[in-house]
Amino acid sequence: MGKSLYLKCETEDIAKYVIFSGDPWRVNIIKKHLDDVKHIAFAREYNTYTGFYKGVKITISSTGIGAPSAAIAMEEMYQCGMEVALRMGTVMSLKDELLGEYIVPIGSIREESTSKTYVQETYPAIADFHLLETINKTILEFGAKVDNGLNATLDGFYSQMHMSKLAQERNTDVFAIFEKYKKLGVSGIDMESACMMVVGRLMNVKTASLTLVTVLENLKDSLSGKIREDKEEELCKIALESIYKYEKEVIKK
Repeated sequence: MGKSLYLKCETEDIAKYVIFSGDPWRVNIIKKHLDDVKHIAFAREYNTYTGFYKGVKITISSTGIGAPSAAIAMEEMYQCGMEVALRMGTVMSLKDELLGEYIVPIGSIREESTSKTYVQETYPAIADFHLLETINKTILEFGAKVDNGLNATLDGFYSQMHMSKLAQERNTDVFAIFEKYKKLGVSGIDMESACMMVVGRLMNVKTASLTLVTVLENLKDSLSGKIREDKEEELCKIALESIYKYEKEVIKK
């Protein structure tokens, strides 16, 4: 088959468990917790390693920002044998009390466009229940809080999630967007989760989204400095430990 088009991966490179990070440099944080780690490739926004965590073979790779590149990553990892996909990233929350905590959405509103190229809009974006429960358990063991509320996945950061210079010049009301989703009970907004859940379910790949709240609406507050560094380290550990638990407690049961 040869190397995949964008990630430059081959079947023998990839584990059945894949953790996806939006940020390519966060991959360098999580890989420090792996044994016998092998760097597969760093092509475009896709930085990929495979190694072992407590004896479980895991691949970690980045997707960059947004649904189109996340779908490419899902497609090429599936081509290489992926069976379980965990999005590990950051999220903007509409609930102030969740700053520094975790959102593991049970489902997502499909406001991005990429998943609509795969299947009709009425098809749900929902997480795998067993994987979600395993992540919840792991987060609680780390002494953190988790919210399983709805996610909304959007395409436009500066047009829908943050007041930019252009948004101000064009009188774009991003606050109306936030209010719309608050009324729908949405906990967090990101740019990848819905697409990955839809594509994963079409592939019969068990998929969930583990997200750390690093910012609140319109960046009115955010994690920074050592606090953010420590929480991102925790995020990586929770992702790895969740895959380990899933393998031992769900797959091997």
